[in-house]
Amino acid sequence: MSTISREESALMSTTAPRSFPTGFLFGAATAAYQIEGAAFEDGRTASIWDAFSRVPGAVINADNGDVACDHYHRSRDDVALMKDLGLDTYRFSVSWSRVRPDGGPVNAKGLDFYKRLVDDLRGADIIPWLTLYHWDLPQAIEERGGWTVRSTAEQFTEYALSVHDALGDRVENWTTLNEPWCSSFLSYTAGVHAPGRYSVTDGVLAAHHLLLGHGSVLRELRERDAALKLGVTLNLTVAEPADPAVPGDVDAARRIDGQFNRWFLDPIFRGQYPADTIEDIRAVAPEAIDALDAATLPGDLETISQHLDALGVNYYHGEFVGATPDPKPPLPGDAPTDRVAASPFPSHEHIFWHERGLPRTSMHWEVQPAGLTELLQRVWTEYAQPVGTALYVTENGAAFDDVLEGDRVHDAERVDFLRDHLGAIVDAVDAGVDVRGYFYWSLLDNYEWAWGYEKRFGIVHVDYDTQVRTPKDSALEYRRVIAARAIDVPPPVK
Repeated sequence: MSTISREESALMSTTAPRSFPTGFLFGAATAAYQIEGAAFEDGRTASIWDAFSRVPGAVINADNGDVACDHYHRSRDDVALMKDLGLDTYRFSVSWSRVRPDGGPVNAKGLDFYKRLVDDLRGADIIPWLTLYHWDLPQAIEERGGWTVRSTAEQFTEYALSVHDALGDRVENWTTLNEPWCSSFLSYTAGVHAPGRYSVTDGVLAAHHLLLGHGSVLRELRERDAALKLGVTLNLTVAEPADPAVPGDVDAARRIDGQFNRWFLDPIFRGQYPADTIEDIRAVAPEAIDALDAATLPGDLETISQHLDALGVNYYHGEFVGATPDPKPPLPGDAPTDRVAASPFPSHEHIFWHERGLPRTSMHWEVQPAGLTELLQRVWTEYAQPVGTALYVTENGAAFDDVLEGDRVHDAERVDFLRDHLGAIVDAVDAGVDVRGYFYWSLLDNYEWAWGYEKRFGIVHVDYDTQVRTPKDSALEYRRVIAARAIDVPPPVK
């Protein structure tokens, strides 16, 4: 497989029309708690985000997802909007609290919503891409230990099979987890996301039980129907040293890569946790590794390393780190309120983020499309290709300070972001990587977790007072790219 330099990548993305592979899927993604609303309707009970959003100081403006985008009542219109944009596929998540409230018996009314949604998608010739878990654990299960206890993985399997009972005849593509790094370390160690715990041990245990639940669901679903396409979605990054000639900087990048990427890639693809990262964590929190050893039973890693048909790669930005502070460090992007946040990385000493002069989004995240090409090449070569797993970019997007002007949102920065990252995918495909689809995050402006409604990621603007949807210029550009199945340069003059 050839490799493409960043300079070549930049040149290729600005010189000529470039087509996507035959069968490449263009989609958009959302998550249940972020858009559905109807928080306590038709039998749904509280999730950890319903509880966390009510903790003083946890979410900016004390926002919650009680109404969000009211997608629960407007899903048919939203599917029509997807159809108008030309989407091939739509990635959505199912609310565990809606389907099995409090982790208890199946709630038929909750499943009925997803049956209607899937039927409407299929009727619009849009492929439904179902994610079983996007961070909204039932609060009652959290109160019994949450993801730090093994029984939650068992209950996750029961819940997944309930969803399959209802939708298995009409949904082919199933994702078990979305971004388990976030729902373990960011949530149980850093305290930034629900349930807001501050414990290295809890984060390590949560990660293990999330992965165990993932593997158990894959095994059970594959036994039921070998034709299903099964996978998981990981948020991954490219960790780079501020100075490759400085050993401390190189080690800082290695530790970020180990705790962010390889902690999940290695058990899933290789049936083992990365040995160097185990020792990194042991050096600062030996009790966490002791707890992991005690929690890992014979057969666990074999269960976790079930074959994947698809690996979802979520990419937003890279990490540029060194062993000493930058005199002008970049602004943080993950702690919007005054709530105390711990590091999500257990081994974080002597790791400092550095500025390298790239453009940034309103989340203060770098815009680095070449990093997506590099990441896809690395994941394909080291993990996916040897076992025949296809790659999909299941989330990629940017928040900017959008302004609604009449019936238009001129989000030129997002248009460029979208085009540049689609170009980065074509670069990876040209280098031999099997990338089969792209899902922009997000279809709609929505509830952005601890940021509440302050940040807008959507290609469709949502007026939260009226619930009026307005496609932004980025949506119109995405529709044009989808219709052409290519990126042409330059875009048409408006």
